Amino acid sequence: MDRIIVHMDLDTFFVSCERLENSKLVGIPVIIGGGDRGVVASCSYEARYFGVHSAMPMKMALRLCPDARVIRGDMEKYSKLSSLVTQVLEDSAPIVEKASIDEHYLDISGIDRFFGASKWTLELMEKVQKETGLPVSYALSVNKTVAKIGTGESKPAGKIEIPQDRIKPFLNPLSIKKIPMLGEATYRLLSRIGIRYIHTLAEMPVDVLQQMIGKNGAELWKKANGIDYSPVEPYTERKSISTENTFGTDTIDLKLLRSVLSGMVEKLAFQLREEGWLTSTVTVKIRYSNFDTETKQCRVPYTSADHVLLSCVLDLFEKLYHRRMRIRLIGVRFTGLVRGNLQIRLFEDTEEMLSLYQAMDKIKHRFGPESVIRAEGFIKKRAHT
Repeated sequence: MDRIIVHMDLDTFFVSCERLENSKLVGIPVIIGGGDRGVVASCSYEARYFGVHSAMPMKMALRLCPDARVIRGDMEKYSKLSSLVTQVLEDSAPIVEKASIDEHYLDISGIDRFFGASKWTLELMEKVQKETGLPVSYALSVNKTVAKIGTGESKPAGKIEIPQDRIKPFLNPLSIKKIPMLGEATYRLLSRIGIRYIHTLAEMPVDVLQQMIGKNGAELWKKANGIDYSPVEPYTERKSISTENTFGTDTIDLKLLRSVLSGMVEKLAFQLREEGWLTSTVTVKIRYSNFDTETKQCRVPYTSADHVLLSCVLDLFEKLYHRRMRIRLIGVRFTGLVRGNLQIRLFEDTEEMLSLYQAMDKIKHRFGPESVIRAEGFIKKRAHT
């Protein structure tokens, strides 16, 4: 029996959330972002008509669409509305996977024997729109890859069904850019040898693709041929992410302590970005040599950026460490997590900062979390060598 997988995508989610509160934004170009040197987080279809798109520098976006209404955005509000959508889906669907703040996969295999998958999915889409006020697009197919590509083709507020015998005709004429997780560098590499459409990629020998782009070549070939066996994994929300360091010898060395904190923050922030989380609450913990333990926390705008979190952690440490007694243990914890595949402060940081984080994360992903570290971390390294 073929699986039945649904991909649901909230159309221009951030913009739609703002329009719920301000109906005057309906029908006009809207850009969610911040600062002249910041980047576009999201934009309405009216703004896209002028060529604006996500991750574009704000200055360029406003040159293309000078009449756009710019809104800095509110991640806490967006997270609450996203959670509401998730709750509506979980109340109806047997298996729900929350892929990001505005995307969900549903496995409804077997449901057609009782209801009819198309009718059931359409009714669920209408239920989401009625209970949340947010526009939704969906695609129904036999796996996650085809369903996700289908949703992209059905927007805005669209629906599409792609059965097994229609997968190849549907995928073949599309650009390889439509394949999930195919980045710009891979696109340029394939484009240089004439592979620009999915049907061309699907006909390439797998071993040739692996020689060109490494171990991901086989996965890319499978996606181009509409093959994807990955399961829909039930959604569970991570509550926190943390790390602690117990010193071999109790210390009062402030440079060492700050260096250890810096390393902790870098490691945890990279983990946040890798797993697609943002944090809103930072906690620092210290345990003195007499085993007295103290903690202090503060709230921050939703982020996963090292420099924002490190500043907060060091500030908390300065306020917390007042007894000038030797320290046995130090720890950092991030809580108040929400989904969001975002790497820096969404509405405040610059294009240059975004590019820097993307470059560092690529290196860390390939060579390990400690392959690139801040200068403060060298003190910690020297202390352990």
